[in-house]
Amino acid sequence: MSFQPLLDAPLAVQFHVATVVPAAILGAFIFLRPKGTAIHRLFGKIWVMLMVTTSVSTFFIHELRMFYGFSPIHLLSAFTIYGCLQSIYFARRGDIRRHMRIMQSVYLGGIVIAGGFTFVPGRIMHEVAFGDGRAGFVAFSAGALLFVFLFLTVLKQRRRAA
Repeated sequence: MSFQPLLDAPLAVQFHVATVVPAAILGAFIFLRPKGTAIHRLFGKIWVMLMVTTSVSTFFIHELRMFYGFSPIHLLSAFTIYGCLQSIYFARRGDIRRHMRIMQSVYLGGIVIAGGFTFVPGRIMHEVAFGDGRAGFVAFSAGALLFVFLFLTVLKQRRRAA
């Protein structure tokens, strides 16, 4: 593992990673904690701020130029921003079930799925985590699939309980 590829990356990529890593950790923490508490609301506000900042930062990253300098990740970023705004709206209206589903979708799409694609060989985060070796990628892929399976299982159980 070496941070050199990240240190050599453009400033926009470095900023993006600096906001998405705490968003991923804080988001997982929020999902595991009791809901509706003052700490949930405080951490939720911080998480939304991090997610929106992370999403906006993607518009300054143009490594995958598919359509006028943009890629499907930019579309996902727009959906993430919209989802965060919608979730706040529904939480304030008292529609907590909708708020919860949107936030789960934002985390799954904006952190888990988008984050998974950053570890594909040839991407900066793959080089940071695994260097040039491909064996680590196989282990990571298996671990990521297990994580997604467990994450979806927990979400399914929580939806039943809600």
